[in-house]
Formats: sequence, structure tokens, C-alpha cells
Amino acid sequence: MAHRIFSTSFAGLYPLYVQKAERKNRTREEVDQVIAWLTGYDAVGLERVIASRVDVETFFAEAPALNPDAALITGVVCGVRVEDIEDPLMQKVRYLDKLVDELARGRKMSSILRSGAPE
Repeated sequence: MAHRIFSTSFAGLYPLYVQKAERKNRTREEVDQVIAWLTGYDAVGLERVIASRVDVETFFAEAPALNPDAALITGVVCGVRVEDIEDPLMQKVRYLDKLVDELARGRKMSSILRSGAPE
């Protein structure tokens, strides 16, 4: 049975990601940058998927290019280690959750985007 999050509209989740970041003095643009890094969506593509209210499953299925460095995302989200999640779609969802969490915690963007040396 598919998890409920898969059929949730990405447009419904997006403002929650932005609110979480903004509560910690981060910006919508930074959330968009994190989403772009993970999925390959540019600003126009992201606006399109939000406007068309695609579900989370479609959002990831139609993502232009999942970042090959996504496998470097590790840690715990909702009590589960993201690197241990077996369902590929749930893992992508949790990767995005983890990136937004790191943004909200004040990590440097170079670290969040796995472009700097390990901390």
C-alpha cells in the first residue's frame, strides 16, 4: 500500500517547507535552491509543478534530474535514518525533508548541497 504522502499535492507541502525555513530566518529562494539541487527543477519548472498541483509521486517521477550526490544525504528524519529507507520514493521525500531541516538549522548552503568538505 502506498504511503499517504505520495498522493499529497506538492503544492500543499511547498509552503510548509518555506515556512519552516523562514521561521529560522532563511528564505524561499534558499528552499528553491535546495529543491533545484535535489531534483533538477529550475524556477520555471518548480512554478509549473506547484501551479499544476501534481502529487509528490509525480513531482519526483518527473524531476528533471535527481542529483547523484543525493546519496550523500544522511541522518535522521522523523526517527528514521534516511540512508536506510528502502522505498526509493520515500527516500527521496525524506531527502528533501532532511535538506530543508538542515537549512532551517542554519547550516551553510555549501554543506547542505554537499559541495564542501565534510563537517
